[in-house]
Amino acid sequence: MSVFSLFCVLLVFVFLESCFFFGSLVCFYVSLLILFVIFLCCVLSHFVYFCFVGDNGLLVCHVDNPALATEKESRLLLFQNLNSNLDNLSCSERLAKAQLTISLSLEEHNQSIPHQPSPSTWQLVYADRHTCQESGSIPSHADLTFTLLLFNPDSAGNPLEHFSAEEAGLHSFYFLLLLAYFITCCIYFRPLSQALRKGGPMHGVLRVLTAALALQGVAALCNYVHLARYSRDGAGFPLMAVQAKCWDMVSEVSVLYMLLSLCMGWTLSRGRKPQSRPLQWERSTPSTAVAVGGVLTQGLLLLWEQYEHHRDPSQQSRAGLLLLALRVGLALLLASILYQIISTERSTLKRDFYLCFAKGCFLWFLCHPVLSLMSVVFNEHQKEKVVTIGVILCRSISMVTLYQLFLSRSLYWEVSSLSSVSLPLTMSRTNHRGRY
Repeated sequence: MSVFSLFCVLLVFVFLESCFFFGSLVCFYVSLLILFVIFLCCVLSHFVYFCFVGDNGLLVCHVDNPALATEKESRLLLFQNLNSNLDNLSCSERLAKAQLTISLSLEEHNQSIPHQPSPSTWQLVYADRHTCQESGSIPSHADLTFTLLLFNPDSAGNPLEHFSAEEAGLHSFYFLLLLAYFITCCIYFRPLSQALRKGGPMHGVLRVLTAALALQGVAALCNYVHLARYSRDGAGFPLMAVQAKCWDMVSEVSVLYMLLSLCMGWTLSRGRKPQSRPLQWERSTPSTAVAVGGVLTQGLLLLWEQYEHHRDPSQQSRAGLLLLALRVGLALLLASILYQIISTERSTLKRDFYLCFAKGCFLWFLCHPVLSLMSVVFNEHQKEKVVTIGVILCRSISMVTLYQLFLSRSLYWEVSSLSSVSLPLTMSRTNHRGRY
């Protein structure tokens, strides 16, 4: 990343903090999106990762200048187990260990991949006659450009499938997800719009949930458009894939801010606010500071994870492990806060409210760590797909649970009319009568 890009990232972070404190939701989303777009555009690389499976895997190579490739003796080497055992070998010995060699002297070359009993990954290395040259001058040549098309067998066994083994099925999943979003929107649009127009003490929570769910829908749409195009030409819309990541990250950190701010506000305001006030989103300076700290920490780890993922998508990154640890830590923090509130609450209605809220929070924070732990029983090419699908479904269920909680007339409106931000039952020291 350039110095200018780093400066832009820092500037947007400062702007983000001011947006949090001054409550500008629109500025928050815009600035956070700009931050993610700047970062992902800076780190976006041309790393190719493809997992073959079956009997008829195919690699097609189109060379733009075969004469130049012939002059340079250009070739592509495919290694199935390119590991540290090759470190002790010389350059020429390493190249000789390649399982497959593709000459670039022809304008088009079709290379069949040997039978794969299970999905496997091949490492592709470019080499020419100057690759192992250690001394002497290397003549300057024009850049050699070529295009690689990678195919897996389709349902009929023909090598026409552009999707890698770990991507198979995602196209259909996003289609079904969009269909579910559309049906849900048709059913709940009217009552939700009425609740948003009506306002109320939890109007800000409903706005954030609506925006986060809408952003998840936009991310799913971007992924579907990219994969639909990718299934036809093997290239897709990379910009749409980047936008999908951006929208998904914005949705995640906005819900994180809301949950942290709500819980900390309920805790810090206990005993300080009149209990006759309705349930509302308390945005005190301490609660906002804690929420901003959690958001900035997770935002930095998300950016770091994307950076390491673009460098090598086949390896589990340190940032990814730190993100899992952060989510577990946040879940434990919220569990401690909600336990303190529930343990002192005597009203069954209020305990049910906090228990339902806790379920939504835990499902949101713990779905990724739990699914990552469960994915160890799956094959390597299935792990990321299981985690991706599972996290999207769990977080959608979590937001629906929170929606039902705050929109329910039998629960939310009754609770909000009984208590303030923290909802605990307090006892009057003068006449020993309970009051809300």
